[in-house]
Amino acid sequence: MNRRTLKCSFITATFAVLGNTLAQASSPVLEEVIVTAQLRSQSLQDVPVSVSAMGGDKLLEAGIDKIENLQAYIPNFTMSETGIGTNIYIRGLGSGINQGFEQSVGMYFDGIYYGRAQLSRAPFLDLERVEVLRGPQNILYGKNSIAGAISLHSRRPAEDSEGVISLLYEPEHAEEVADLILSGPISDTVGMRFAGRYRQMDGYIENLTLDRDEPARDEVTARLLIDWAFSDRLQILTKLEAGKFDVTGRQVEVVTDVPSNSTNPLFAGRTYAQILNNTQVPGALNINADDSVLNNYQDYKRSSNGDYSHNDTHNLTIKADYDLDGHILTFITGVMAYEFEEVADVDFTGAEVFDALLQEEYQQFSQEFRWVSPVGDDFEYIAGAYFQKSELDYFDAVRIDSSILPELLNVADAAAAGDLGDRPIDGDVFGGVAGVGDAGEHLRGLRTPRVFTTDTELWSVFFQGTWHWSHALRTTLGARLSYETKEGSRSIKLTNDGSQTLDPQEVRTVLAKVLSVEEQDLTGSRTSTNVSPLITLQYEPSDSTMLFATLSQGFKSGGFDARSNQSPAADDPAPHNPNYGDDPSEQFLGSFEFEEEEAINMEIGSKSTLWHGRADLNATAFITQYDDLQVSIFDGTLGFNVGNAGAARTMGVELDGRLALTDTLTLSGALAWLDFEFTEFENGQCYQQQTDPEDDGLCDFTGNTNQYVADYSGNLSLSYDNPLSNGLTLRGAFDVVFSGEYNPTQDLDPRMLQDAYYKLNLRAAIADEAAGWELALIGKNLTDEVIITYANSMSLANSVFGAIGHYAFIERPRSIAAQFTYRW
Repeated sequence: MNRRTLKCSFITATFAVLGNTLAQASSPVLEEVIVTAQLRSQSLQDVPVSVSAMGGDKLLEAGIDKIENLQAYIPNFTMSETGIGTNIYIRGLGSGINQGFEQSVGMYFDGIYYGRAQLSRAPFLDLERVEVLRGPQNILYGKNSIAGAISLHSRRPAEDSEGVISLLYEPEHAEEVADLILSGPISDTVGMRFAGRYRQMDGYIENLTLDRDEPARDEVTARLLIDWAFSDRLQILTKLEAGKFDVTGRQVEVVTDVPSNSTNPLFAGRTYAQILNNTQVPGALNINADDSVLNNYQDYKRSSNGDYSHNDTHNLTIKADYDLDGHILTFITGVMAYEFEEVADVDFTGAEVFDALLQEEYQQFSQEFRWVSPVGDDFEYIAGAYFQKSELDYFDAVRIDSSILPELLNVADAAAAGDLGDRPIDGDVFGGVAGVGDAGEHLRGLRTPRVFTTDTELWSVFFQGTWHWSHALRTTLGARLSYETKEGSRSIKLTNDGSQTLDPQEVRTVLAKVLSVEEQDLTGSRTSTNVSPLITLQYEPSDSTMLFATLSQGFKSGGFDARSNQSPAADDPAPHNPNYGDDPSEQFLGSFEFEEEEAINMEIGSKSTLWHGRADLNATAFITQYDDLQVSIFDGTLGFNVGNAGAARTMGVELDGRLALTDTLTLSGALAWLDFEFTEFENGQCYQQQTDPEDDGLCDFTGNTNQYVADYSGNLSLSYDNPLSNGLTLRGAFDVVFSGEYNPTQDLDPRMLQDAYYKLNLRAAIADEAAGWELALIGKNLTDEVIITYANSMSLANSVFGAIGHYAFIERPRSIAAQFTYRW
């Protein structure tokens, strides 16, 4: 019996058992889900928003400890790490890779805006719940949440003293996790909760070059919450949190390597790996990289000289709630900062071609005021004001420390009759006659340090009011007025490791032609004012059904491009040596400032409670039109250029529901259909060796879909909780996560489609409630699916050597862990 037959037999048997169990069941009732998607506590069934919520217990049971793991349970939501950034998408829309972006999917932790992509990589623990809101959320959540919002809520101190110790061990990837939670009152008016986590893991990708497993993780997170009932009216919650998460290596490997079509006989018919591994010219050239570079297919093995990411985060949040005769006045003060340092092996091979050093520091202060009216009046409202000030300092530098790239560029320059450089240099190098075959010499020991800064101030006021015309009919109107100022700068200088004297003119030419890099020193400032309105109609034809329709406008502010390697001067694409002659017109035109993005969103939906509270079913249909879409486009070598693409339209249907099969057995699931189309996008990134009519590296994406868009995605979950006769409790959770095919590349290269998949997760536990212990087995991706979360073109493989290569970030394969939890 083959693997697929076994899977089908298991699923068939499972549903047969479900059918027999349901036939014998009584009439259980689902537990109500409470959310704060509209900044006040409400039943999920009363909220006119497409929102998915996961409680803290489910997060713990499913082993979800960061945003990336959450995506499996939230259809139309995708998060992935890349070589130099992070992608977060909802309904096919996200910001892409660029440190100049705030994210289109805003993240909010206990009311504090976490708009930087790097923060989404941070682990979390001891949460009350996570809410994912789809579609523009600019009224109540505000800053730039044009695609959606993720809202995380910490558990608050308990009324009674309690403690939790949780230990997890997974042997295959040597993962160890230890959690400690202490909570309870420390006086009649003050409660405290401490949560700490330590996690380490060896990794699941074998680095053949360095003989180690990657990505190795070392994480420490600590949080202290103090809840002070200052008076009968005033409650003050203070949160102090610090985290450190270090990663050595990456979950990335080369997955395609197509032989070169170059006319150079040293490159022709050979893959990029073969060129790096063994390119010889007797007496003149000897390229002989580690044999591990020949591993150029997907097998959970990589070839790399090593990379890392060191991250530190800090947060102080003070939230004060004052009860003014039923009106709640809320003040939220947030101070948040992080810093990270990364080294990225950006040639993605074990050959020492080049790497990049990246560093970033970020500080943010925010202050929010809210006035929330009592519930039950004919007119309910939420009003407020928000201020945020932030400073970002970002640095990166490409570093060329070995002779591999210079010598290979000399070969390429010789085959191109000197077209990669210009004047001859002093000395005798391979082919170095009259400037032919010497281009690589100018890159020996080279550095390209880039410094990017941006300072932002945001002021906004918002209002959302609901009129209850009758018991069944109500209307909500809302708007947010925002005023934002930004100042930005970006500079790139040319230096080296001191091994030689730079000839600036010649280096500029080679950099422009080979790496699309130019020296630059740019500054700018901008202001923007925006009003984002919303109107929602709700109608309840019965006590168990709510229908809603929403029309809203979303907004995302403009800014400055951190990652472009060229300036946006159209009349001079890149400085070049005056002795060279022709402008290097084939170079990609850079970017610096990008404009605002806007969206018009229309949704209709229903939320229903069925069978006297035994089931609920929610459905939302949506269509969103985006104008001046902000995109970050890979330039084919090392940089990313931000521009406003034009227009796009996304539409689809989202379903989720729950069914209490028995008092001990609950079935839940979610399903989404999605259709995304660029309605105007003439400057998309061509994939490797795609026909390029204008020979400028840009292709018309109009009519194309977007990265990460799957026609369908969803999950099905069966949970079991049954007390046994001997005082023990048997618990289980069986999850099926599935997705249609999607393209994980920015350039939509058809060679890199991720096939449709489904994966199984399983948790089985036995517990003694009286004694406080629980022992569980947790299996993830039991079907051992190979899932690519992000892919892109290999740097220089095609642009210099004529080969086609891709690297890909790969999800973790099958893992089975044991978890022990003790509560007191």
